[in-house]
Amino acid sequence: LIDEIGRGTSTFDGLALAWAVAEHLIRRNRALTLFATHYFELTQLTERFDTVRNVHLDAVTHKDDLIFLHSVKDGPASQSYGIKVAALAGLPREAIRRAQALLKQLEQQHPVGAATPQLDLFALPETADAVQEPMAEAELHPLVEALANVDPDTLTPRQALDLIYAWRAELKR
Repeated sequence: LIDEIGRGTSTFDGLALAWAVAEHLIRRNRALTLFATHYFELTQLTERFDTVRNVHLDAVTHKDDLIFLHSVKDGPASQSYGIKVAALAGLPREAIRRAQALLKQLEQQHPVGAATPQLDLFALPETADAVQEPMAEAELHPLVEALANVDPDTLTPRQALDLIYAWRAELKR
């Protein structure tokens, strides 16, 4: 089982490493291998090696919800669910909305099938649009203000739990 080899490095370094490891396993080891990756480019290995198969775990979206079907399907995944999974993991809505806007911008700049440029993780944004407004100018959610006014050292565990449930119910409204 190979899981996400090449993560944690630059885009092209990671892709090159994952591709080379996959080819090595195909040519030299010839072992049955489950190779989980986010590098869609590796789906092209089926065109070069008749022993390679692309499969994915099925999921669907219903309204705005992501539903994992827990079944394996032939072929590469038809889309990425990274932002939806991040939302499920509890990332702040503001970060999710920003990620959606950036994804839309990136997809417009680099259509599917076009060469993806190497990303410089330390480069400053090129345009003013890419810079997020400072938090001081953003309107705080009422629950953030409520949280700021709570002294956790004065709450019993039961009071803290009640607050969490009340805030959660308010968020779902």
